[in-house]
Amino acid sequence: MADEERALLGSEGGSGGAARRPPACHPRRLAHRLLVLALMCFLGFGSYFCYDNPAALQTQVQADMKVNTAQFMALYAWYSWPNVVLCFFGGFLIDRVFGIRLGTIIFSIFVCVGQVIFALGALLNAFWLMEAGRLVFGIGGESLAVAQNTYAVSWFKGKELNLVFGLQLSMARIGSTVNMNIMGWIYSRVQHLLGHSGHSTLGLTLMIGGITCLFSLGCALILAYLDKRAEKLLCKEQGKTGEVIKLTDVKDFSLSLWLIFLICVCYYGAVFPFIGLGKVFFIEKFQFSSQEASAIDSIVYIISAPMSPVFGLLVDKIGKNIIWVLCAVITTLASHIMLAFTFWNPWIAMSLLGVAYSLLACALWPMVAFVVPEHQLGTAYGFMQSIQNLGLAIISIAAGMILDTRGYLFLEVFFSACVCLSLIAVVMLYFVNHLTGGDLNWSARKREKLQKVAATEKES
Repeated sequence: MADEERALLGSEGGSGGAARRPPACHPRRLAHRLLVLALMCFLGFGSYFCYDNPAALQTQVQADMKVNTAQFMALYAWYSWPNVVLCFFGGFLIDRVFGIRLGTIIFSIFVCVGQVIFALGALLNAFWLMEAGRLVFGIGGESLAVAQNTYAVSWFKGKELNLVFGLQLSMARIGSTVNMNIMGWIYSRVQHLLGHSGHSTLGLTLMIGGITCLFSLGCALILAYLDKRAEKLLCKEQGKTGEVIKLTDVKDFSLSLWLIFLICVCYYGAVFPFIGLGKVFFIEKFQFSSQEASAIDSIVYIISAPMSPVFGLLVDKIGKNIIWVLCAVITTLASHIMLAFTFWNPWIAMSLLGVAYSLLACALWPMVAFVVPEHQLGTAYGFMQSIQNLGLAIISIAAGMILDTRGYLFLEVFFSACVCLSLIAVVMLYFVNHLTGGDLNWSARKREKLQKVAATEKES
């Protein structure tokens, strides 16, 4: 190790005895940090790719496994159920039990094993096994996202951190987009090779999709090695989430925070389950081909990939978070109404939904930090993710049941109602914030000025 460190850091040399510049493989060099950034971004690629495997193959799953829409949507619910609880413990497991490196590898293994069980369920024509696979997949998926963020905070600091988070989110959305547009094609190729469709074709297709999870596991292993090496060379501590979860903090949550939770549940409940059912909706209502339907269903993720970092910078520069959230919710409501009651080209509505979805994520999640003391942030974000997963699980099952009994028009009315609840919560948040003198709708300039004044008073 001493030899390696000497080789990396350079030795005294030359006539002036100046230290040689450390080579590109040193952890402080830009090339090395860019490699680490790439590995961090690809860490969640497999998880996001496979999360929406059911959406990309909805027709095939329902036909090959002989299940109705409610049973199909249970595949998403089973992903969410473990995360109603695990959101509180993901950070704790990384900080206190496994450490960031081992924790990331373990969560990546859960994702891989979950996808394999999911594929085996199709191969063996056992839908209950597919549901079990999604449960195992869910245990790893959300916790892996926590680990990914922890690595980012460990390697990158200050202003560059926002960009890193934006790039990670973009890569996640690219994973979802690639899945939506390639899994149908893979199924057709497997069907051509086997000479028939059916559960074995579906199982083999899902197993091929699982290769992306193995790729992400490989990234986790390489990242663990590089992080261990950097820890020795730079004498830095292993990354930690810094989350402190205290369930007793819940009693101190303000009305503003509960309204933020309500916006989160109702909004995402009208987006993710809709995308999960969107492909067949576009085929049936607009007579799109399977490939066209997959492309339009993925447009939300395609737009989100480049726009998330852009909107993140915009909200950082301007502030006024509540106004941005209000704009996003109204735009989402307009897109759902267009899809429900018109036959306009759905590319318009889905593009609007993609822009609104990207904007809301950048404006809503940072607001938690404005209404909660720093020592309660871990609990607040854990609770927010927990409620979101609970809402997604219930809404996914409800959406499947509505579609089976009432059809797509009633389903779109249901999603529009969810967005209306979210809109009411945003309006209430605006007035509650205004009446209590809160800072959620301050401009960025005002916030910065008051933070400087507070820092000066603290020093004096």
